[in-house]
Amino acid sequence: MATAIEKCVHCGFCLPACPTYSLLGEEMDSPRGRIYLMKNVLEERLDAKDAQPYIDRCLGCMACVPACPSGVEYGDLLVSYRGAQEETRRRPPLDALARKLVIETLPYPNRFRLAAKTGAIGVAIRDALPAAFASMLSLLPEKLPPRMPLPPVLPAQGERRGVVALLPGCVQQVLAPEINYAAAQVLAANGIEVHSPPDAGCCGSILLHIGAENEAQKIARRNFTQFPNGIDAIITTAAGCGSGINDYELLFKGERDAERAAAFADRVMDFSAYLARLGLRTPAGFESERRVVYQDACHLLHAQGIQSQPRALLQQIPNLRLLNIADAGMCCGSAGAYNIDQPVIAAELGQRKVESILAAKPDLVASGNIGCITQLRQQLALIGNPLPVLHISELLWRAYEGDH
Repeated sequence: MATAIEKCVHCGFCLPACPTYSLLGEEMDSPRGRIYLMKNVLEERLDAKDAQPYIDRCLGCMACVPACPSGVEYGDLLVSYRGAQEETRRRPPLDALARKLVIETLPYPNRFRLAAKTGAIGVAIRDALPAAFASMLSLLPEKLPPRMPLPPVLPAQGERRGVVALLPGCVQQVLAPEINYAAAQVLAANGIEVHSPPDAGCCGSILLHIGAENEAQKIARRNFTQFPNGIDAIITTAAGCGSGINDYELLFKGERDAERAAAFADRVMDFSAYLARLGLRTPAGFESERRVVYQDACHLLHAQGIQSQPRALLQQIPNLRLLNIADAGMCCGSAGAYNIDQPVIAAELGQRKVESILAAKPDLVASGNIGCITQLRQQLALIGNPLPVLHISELLWRAYEGDH
């Protein structure tokens, strides 16, 4: 942590890249401002509670990392600081309850499904609830989609070109099971044998990013033995999962499972990156032109450096026209549990992103992250716009099916 702090020379290159600084214009709501605050807390020159509101407002989008000329590992610093502070932090009762609900439900699909069904009852009184609880309810669809189970092994179509396993994720299983289903179909159509381990689950990323390190370790360990040997990669279809798994070295540093965690992380690869590396079998595409905006998820673009691969895939679809938007790298405000913790800022960033997208006049939007998709759908619904928002796997699947 100290090394990351010392690298910061307060040059200001991070300022225009930071969503909260762009929105709020406050120095302490910028990466260098937060580094200054963390430094003073660690040196006991500032009380942690005075710095906490600014640290809490950080999305953890990592846009500052590629913008930094000094190589400050801001993500490592933020994760470590949040984890350390949560050990002694005392939250107000409602805040503590909201956090407990996140920790106890989101990483567990069955619990989350039950909570989502129960939460639907409270939609009618949403406006009367505290902000965090109202935000939770606002993210739920009117009706949960049906389950879309995959077979333990989905055979490759045609000549087999590889073997992978799908990381099922947690919230995505409940809110959008069609994402992994579509990903499996697209991979199979490209000659990939797809394994779906029945006992695999959450990777722990959603907890790691809010400082719940012990809980993140506990559920992450479950996956270490669930995936078969002899596969080319473990495929994730959620940007947050891929980014969080890349942080396993930090999460398990000094722990007995550090080597197993690192070995697991080395096997994980994003859906679009894997498929782009393999080479896409040309899909049937669309009969008429589809204008598409690809929305960059922060934890793909900034945290994993995945930018060209999904675009390269989309550009191979016949009759698909890929559009550019302003501020493409700016966060949409989702960021894991951020739109629960900071609903006002999340909504403003979501509105900005939607405005940029609509200015391009697309027929649909594609993204690589369930959080972004949920956020964009919610913001579009608020203005009564029916613009479809799909995961890139769903769009590719439609192209293979010859969607008209």
